Amino acid sequence: MKKTLTILFILLMGCNLADAQILKDAKKLLNTKTGGLTEKDASDGIREALVNGTDSSVRIVSAVNGFWGNPEIKIPFPPDAREMESKLRAIGMGKKVDEFNESMNRAAEKAATEAKPIFVNAIKSMTVKDAISIVRGSENSATIYLKKTTSKDLTEKFQPVIKTALDNVDATRYWKDLITTYNKIPLVRKMNPDLPQYVTQKALDGLFVMISKEELRIRKDPAARTSELLKKVFGK
Repeated sequence: MKKTLTILFILLMGCNLADAQILKDAKKLLNTKTGGLTEKDASDGIREALVNGTDSSVRIVSAVNGFWGNPEIKIPFPPDAREMESKLRAIGMGKKVDEFNESMNRAAEKAATEAKPIFVNAIKSMTVKDAISIVRGSENSATIYLKKTTSKDLTEKFQPVIKTALDNVDATRYWKDLITTYNKIPLVRKMNPDLPQYVTQKALDGLFVMISKEELRIRKDPAARTSELLKKVFGK
């Protein structure tokens, strides 16, 4: 099968025909006796892998400590306010800074549950050509596809949820207290970064990091291919 896919990838990468002709050639090649992988197999296999990968990723990041307990995606103090963080710690506000940092991550965990239906909709809308491109693409091509097709909807869905979550976990109050205290320090540059926007972007970044890891696991680890179809599409 690997040999068949390799031939297919070369054909598709070097082909300048119209989309219909590309898919026609792909179907012929995918149906050869040596590979046994059909166009439908490739399409269904990618969809199944994406559903599994996004479901697992959303479940991981939306759990308690999904962000806060994961150093790889943990949301840090806003970068443009690092000087503020340093000065606040210097005047004994370290505990408040830590409480605020945790509350941002808790907000991201709460918002992450909103991602699943958006991913499902994008996966259902995937074309056969999209699926074949992902099969022959890089190790994170599925993640790139999802990022391209869902980021706008995810941002629109996440931001109000993040704002509400920030209020519910007291992040907004912590932030207001920190900003008020900091801005009273003599000679500092007054600031008030857009907190919901920052947390929303970092939450999406973290989610896609986890999706990329799940994609790589399915591509590389035979144990992660939990169905015959996934074994057929991603196996050697």
